Amino acid sequence: MALSPELPLRAQLADTSHAQVADAILAIVNDTVITREQVMNFTAPAVEALRRQYALEPDVFQQKLGEALDNSLEILVERQLILHEFEVKYSKLPDTVVDELVQDQIREQYGDRVTAMKSLQAEGMTYEQYREDIRERYIESAMRSQNVSREIIISPYKVETYYLAHQDDFKVEDEIKLRMIVLNKTSEDDTNTTALAREILSQIKGGASFQQMASVYSQGSQQKQGGDWGWVERSVLRPELATVAFSLKPGQVSDVIDTPGACYLMLVEQTRLARVRPLNEVRDDIEKTLRTQEQARLQKQWIDSLKKKTFIRTF
Repeated sequence: MALSPELPLRAQLADTSHAQVADAILAIVNDTVITREQVMNFTAPAVEALRRQYALEPDVFQQKLGEALDNSLEILVERQLILHEFEVKYSKLPDTVVDELVQDQIREQYGDRVTAMKSLQAEGMTYEQYREDIRERYIESAMRSQNVSREIIISPYKVETYYLAHQDDFKVEDEIKLRMIVLNKTSEDDTNTTALAREILSQIKGGASFQQMASVYSQGSQQKQGGDWGWVERSVLRPELATVAFSLKPGQVSDVIDTPGACYLMLVEQTRLARVRPLNEVRDDIEKTLRTQEQARLQKQWIDSLKKKTFIRTF
């Protein structure tokens, strides 16, 4: 049955019986067929994740599911293209190599062969299918590495050009270097915690180190760091805390901030106005981005070249 271009793959799969799904061919790459069942099995792990993520949004779930199924088909087509290219160039991966790969994977994934066989049986997969899957994945990875993941050199000129063209990506808001003491309340009407916060504030004003008091009393995640949050933007903090924090001057300690769930004390050590991060701060990130883009370009170029010399038919 041919796929309708007007309907997502998911919708068409939903209208077929199990037998039809198992037998239907979605694509042929040379003399290898890709069936609906293969696509559905390949997509299964993603389906469960999508089902949980969009449990309350059925329309979005259906859309994402259709995209996942279409993407799985494309991945399986690419795999067959790569496997065919391997067979043309190298004929066959020795059985001894495959056996070693399988044993390594069993040890890593299951621990031992007995556990592996039981798990595969529970998953509805035979040992032969498992072995073939490992063989194909290894060949695909090796061929991609050979043809795509070769060393890519990103010139300083490209980095600087990207930086100048994407200034908005490197803008940061006003920032403060912040320390915070967090005292959790046992209930909304807990007055003991409020009293403790005021006592701590009194000691700080009397000369006690904010960092030391945070290390002793704070119940926040940065207690061991003396309440040090490092540099933070306004958007990182809850609104009621951000309003106070960004009104403080360097070296200034806040009054007790009393909320229903906790009491807070904050010390602003330094301030930094909104700015564009300098190139030396973001150079490594830009290089990674450009390298990823170049790898994607090379991969598409390689796959397109394989498509041109390979028989492919989709239904």
